[in-house]
Amino acid sequence: MSGYRKLGRTASQRKALLRNQVTNLLYNGKITTTESKAKEIRSIAEKLITLAVKEKDNFDEVTVTAKVAKKDAEGKRVKEVVNGKRVTVYDNVEKTIKKDRPSRLNARRKILAYLYPVTEYTNDGRKAHSNTVKVDMAKKLFEEIAPKYEGRNGGYTRILKLGARRGDGAETVIIELI
Repeated sequence: MSGYRKLGRTASQRKALLRNQVTNLLYNGKITTTESKAKEIRSIAEKLITLAVKEKDNFDEVTVTAKVAKKDAEGKRVKEVVNGKRVTVYDNVEKTIKKDRPSRLNARRKILAYLYPVTEYTNDGRKAHSNTVKVDMAKKLFEEIAPKYEGRNGGYTRILKLGARRGDGAETVIIELI
């Protein structure tokens, strides 16, 4: 007896399917799938959430000085002439950033190694190639999902049965974050 469900797929196909489903579950909050896939997804998603809950407050806040280009009212960079060349003018700005401690950095890398990158598409009238935004799923796990489950010991997902699928009669379910 194996320790996991094979789902009728080769190893690489199964891993890709589960990574995709877990990424979508954590991004959207709930997905519809078959019962056996949902049970596999549940174990993986709960391990990632547990990792995020343990490490969510494990960082230091550090103040750094950064050079930022000065901008005019239209949002364009301010330039001035120095030695006959047009050069961008910079301001020094102090920023407070979160610096991960080693264990949180390791957790972040584990999360990012498993989840697929997510791209959001916006429709704000900009050019076609500039209307996409990359979503940092590790940041979402640490800052949005983990605080909801801080005092909870597991059981972060719920499986609700929908009934048989019309085409092949497979039992379909909704798996969602509680």
